[in-house]
This record gives sequence, structure tokens and C-alpha cells, in this order.
Amino acid sequence: MLFDYSREPHSDIAFVDMKSFYASCECVRLGLNPLTTSLCVMSRSDNSAGLILASSPVFKQVFGKKNVSRSYDLPFDLKTRKFNSYAAKKQGLPTDPAFIVSIESWAKRTLIVPPRMNAYIQVNMEIQKVFQEFAAPDDIFPYSIDEGFIDLTSSLNYFIPDPSLSRKEKLDLLSARIQKRIWQETGIYSTIGLSNANPLLAKLALDNEAKHCRNMRSNWSYEDVESKVWKLPQLTDFWGIGRRTEKRLQKIGITSIKELAQAHPDLLKKEFGVMGLQLWFHAHGIDESNVHKPYHPKSRGIGNSQILPYDYHIQADIELVFREMAEQVAIRLRRKKKKTQLVSIHASYSKIEGLPSIHCQQKIEPTQSTKVLSDTVLRLFRSKYEGGAIRQIGVFYGELVEESIQLFSLFDDPVALATE
Repeated sequence: MLFDYSREPHSDIAFVDMKSFYASCECVRLGLNPLTTSLCVMSRSDNSAGLILASSPVFKQVFGKKNVSRSYDLPFDLKTRKFNSYAAKKQGLPTDPAFIVSIESWAKRTLIVPPRMNAYIQVNMEIQKVFQEFAAPDDIFPYSIDEGFIDLTSSLNYFIPDPSLSRKEKLDLLSARIQKRIWQETGIYSTIGLSNANPLLAKLALDNEAKHCRNMRSNWSYEDVESKVWKLPQLTDFWGIGRRTEKRLQKIGITSIKELAQAHPDLLKKEFGVMGLQLWFHAHGIDESNVHKPYHPKSRGIGNSQILPYDYHIQADIELVFREMAEQVAIRLRRKKKKTQLVSIHASYSKIEGLPSIHCQQKIEPTQSTKVLSDTVLRLFRSKYEGGAIRQIGVFYGELVEESIQLFSLFDDPVALATE
């Protein structure tokens, strides 16, 4: 190893994830066990065009569907609960009689409910109160509505004072108490990734081991870098590496986390910039982020996207939605006292069209004018659209600058521009 880990930061970190949070909240509301109930939370759950926002573990296991997928991809019809052979074949599922009977049986027992965000936020607040039973507010960093880091370094010996136990054993015992308290207060089961080193290793422990353990807890530390971090099956199993980054790494001959750790840092910096060096350090298990001082990235743009309630076939209707969205995002731009220098749009066709999505952008002079931005958005759309049913659109304004910036040409009237 290249590093002396005794010189690296050591903290007792728990990364807590609520198991299938939205779906679990709905199961608890209905008095059902989240781990044994087939349930999914779906937008527009009254028809067959909804989006699966969350699902229980049983639902995922039986139907092979992850969150954020379409209801028409389910292997059963949403209304009749009969087997959908078209969707099944598309997913490569079997169509033998025994499988069809099993799917239809589970479909009849599956609950499909609409989302209730206010209720989920309320449950999250109850969970945050549980966290504060074990750590000070400054030691807690909510990562999302269903995940959060807790630095237990200061409170570990207070709750588990037994001097005969190692810090790793104490961290596991205290995390078990946290799991129990969350369940007692909310009925929600939680999974916890642990580390006596840093937040990165706690997150990796959660994603790659804790979710598969019977007690839903796992601890990774510096000693586990070679045996666990370097043995991850896929590059995308690593925190911070998505499909696009994976392809870029493979392009320069890196196909595993071990190869990433053993690569020359100059090569990674040349390909990825500063982020390449961060990937290299992370591959060695080194993470200097601090739960008490989390990194907040600077906003690089403002945007919005929307899945339309049904297929839009008429161009005028599509442009009306684009214009409204362009105006909404322009309002947010002015509230932040910013101007944009880049307008980009995207439009996804309905599944029945089978056409690639529209993506285009245009550089413009700094502006926050609704008229200029709306006209630019429509001009971009018209330059690419040649007909067909649209189901999702998005508008994004990037390369933001302060609203005080104003560019003039020799032919502009500054007074008129200032009053736009």
C-alpha cells in the first residue's frame, strides 16, 4: 500500500438508509410488514401510465422492477392484474404457465398507492429526532430524505462504556440500538453502513454488503480496502462512478477498482482533472470529507423537467408547455439574481414512437428576460422537432453570472435594455 493509514482521519461513522422508505411508510400506514408486503408507490396510480416512484423489497423481487420505471413495463396489467406477455417478453422473462400463475397471484395481492410526500417528510422528521438521541445535531448530516450520516465518535463511549470492547464492536452495538429505535418509533426498517475510518467507507459498506446481511449492518475500514474495496465486481459499484465515468475509465484501460488504485494519478488527472485525483484517493479508501463541514457544490445552473400526464401530439400544445416551463425557470433565475448564458432543452418521445430524445443547447448573451429565454427555448425545439408524440420535456439555464452584468453592442439602446 502507498499510504500510512495511521496518519489518515479516523472517525466512527454510521450511514443510515431507510429500507424502501416511501413504500415502507405506506405499508406501516396500512398496518402491514414492509418486508413481506408487495406494494409500490406510483404517480397517477389510477391509470396505466404512471411512474413507479418506490416499491417494497418483495415487489422488486417478484416483478424485477426498480424504482423510477413505467407501469406499462410491469409483467401484469395494472387494472385487470392479468399477465402482460408483451412486457414480460421485452424483459426476457419466462412465459410458461407456472410463471404466469405466480405473477397473476402476486399481482392480485399487490397494493398500488399514490405518493404522499408530506407524510414521508413527517416520518423523516421523526427519524431525525431518533438520530439526535445518539448524536449532537452538528454530528448529523442528512444525505437525502431517507439517508443520513451520523458521526458517533464523540458519543460512542458514552453509550457503550465497556472498555473490553473495540471501537468497531461498540459502533456495531450502538448502530443496532439506532436501528431498533427507528423501528420502534416509525415501524421502518433501516440498513446501516459503518466505518471506523471515514464516510466513504461507510457508504461503500452500506451499498455493497450491509444490504445483503441478515442484521442489515456492515463495517468497512482501512484494513478492508484490499479485500473488499478492490474486489467490488463492477466499477459502478463504487460511490461516484456512474456509467459515463465507467466508460471513460475503460477507455484508458481501467476496468476495476484495483486497477484504478494502481493507475498513475497523473493519467487520471489528465483525463478527469481534479476529480480524477479524488477517484484515485477514494480507490485507496481515503476520504477527507467531514460530516460537520459537508461540501456544498456551487450551483451551475437552474432547470426543470416534467413528465407529461399523457402523450402530446400537437406541436402547439407541446410549445405551450415549453413556454410555461421557460417562464417558470426564468422566474427562479431572477429570484437568485442571476443571468444565464446557456439555454438547453430536452424532449423525450413517447415509448410508442421509438425515436431518440431531442437534446440541444445554445449560447446566448447574459439575460434573465422571459421573452428572450422563451423565444430561445421554442427556437431550439422547432429546430429539431419533426413530429411525433412527446412525453417528457425539460429546460435548463446554465453558465450563470450575476444579474449586474450587461453586455452592449454599438447598436443597442441601454435604456431600452434596462427596462426589459
